[in-house]
Amino acid sequence: MTDFTKKKFGIISLGCDKNRVDTEKLLAIISGRGCCITDDISEARIIIVNTCAFLNESRKEAIETVLECAAYKSKNLEKLVVTGCLPQKYAAEIYNGLTEADLFLGTEDYDEFFTALERTYADGRLNCVGTGSGKVSAGRLLSTPAHYAYLKIAEGCNNHCTYCLIPKIRGPYKSFAWERLVEEAEGLGDIAELIVVAQDITRYGIDLYGQKSLCKLLQKLTELDNIGSVRLLYCYPDMLDDELIAEIRDNPKIIKYLDIPLQHSEDRILKLMNRKGSRAEYLDLIAKLRREIKGIAIRSTFIAGFPTETEQEFAALKNFLEEARLDNCGFFAYSREPETPAYKLHGQINYSVKRKRVKELYAAQKAVSTKKLSGLVGQKVKVLCDGIDYDNDCFVGRAYFQAPDIDGKVYFNAHNAVQGEYLDILIESTDGYDLFGRTEDYEL
Repeated sequence: MTDFTKKKFGIISLGCDKNRVDTEKLLAIISGRGCCITDDISEARIIIVNTCAFLNESRKEAIETVLECAAYKSKNLEKLVVTGCLPQKYAAEIYNGLTEADLFLGTEDYDEFFTALERTYADGRLNCVGTGSGKVSAGRLLSTPAHYAYLKIAEGCNNHCTYCLIPKIRGPYKSFAWERLVEEAEGLGDIAELIVVAQDITRYGIDLYGQKSLCKLLQKLTELDNIGSVRLLYCYPDMLDDELIAEIRDNPKIIKYLDIPLQHSEDRILKLMNRKGSRAEYLDLIAKLRREIKGIAIRSTFIAGFPTETEQEFAALKNFLEEARLDNCGFFAYSREPETPAYKLHGQINYSVKRKRVKELYAAQKAVSTKKLSGLVGQKVKVLCDGIDYDNDCFVGRAYFQAPDIDGKVYFNAHNAVQGEYLDILIESTDGYDLFGRTEDYEL
């Protein structure tokens, strides 16, 4: 038997925050075995790359990362493990070519990690995708700053958008029992901000309990003494009902922020995407949210250059941004993914046109964001301190309308600030994305 406690483990997590949660659960398994985990990949005897395969660019990044890690085999590295979405979907295609990897595990194989790893020392390279049960303990070893964490409440997706591979990679929507999620959240320790995520959190519970159960889950989570606040990511517009709106409005622990991936504004394109709703319905929903929830911040994502998107439809999308006045947006060029219905559509758009449209969308949204953020100059804003930005020689944090990594930040000066605690920051300027300020008692 291999004594893994004498070997250092290193892990690289690629892709989304949902993938990060999987990584943290694997880290807990490794740590629970009494193994050493290092931040210095060059020191690791065993390196794990937890991959994303959502887009072609993601798959390219994953393979390049594996190849970069393989270079350490000339030094300390004994085993290179590839986990996550890439092997889950493409192990059969890449196993023979990506010989640098010693072990392939899928998205639900972490309970077999050490058993499979042990076998590689005796049998050589292995593809163990599909050998696990998907059942792991609620334990996590956080890779985020200690004061915030993600909680993945479901796996997979049932929406079947015509551009998306997620159902083919992660399978159908599968809610996790609320008891398990509460146990997991309780085990995270004192968390200023718990970020609830899934491909679609608004669908939570339908498969498991026969009805939408997100509100019940949120009530259970916000009853926990160790959870300071809860942020919601990825709410599908057609599932945002009155009950959920009321829970967000009335529950003081729920941050008044919603990430609603709309993907487009024009009815014909939305229909081709197999997205529910229309331009008019989206604008009505945004107006309703602002009417019902005071100060609600709304973020969304949009795809530019979907097959057959005309110049007129693209111009209408830009106009939608100006009309909707969303707080933050992400924009992506349509990626033509094999095995998706949109792959077969005629009217595919040239890559350079798609990139140009993405830039124009960012410019349109920046004008909206600049106007919104400029209105905060001279105002005091409650900011959660995320730590120190050594490059800018100041503290950095986030207001309620800023989620980690995907939105802007607040850079500020203060005599003292503690990570994970809130401060009132006097906003002095903005660049249209970030805010800059100081505590009122701070003088240059």
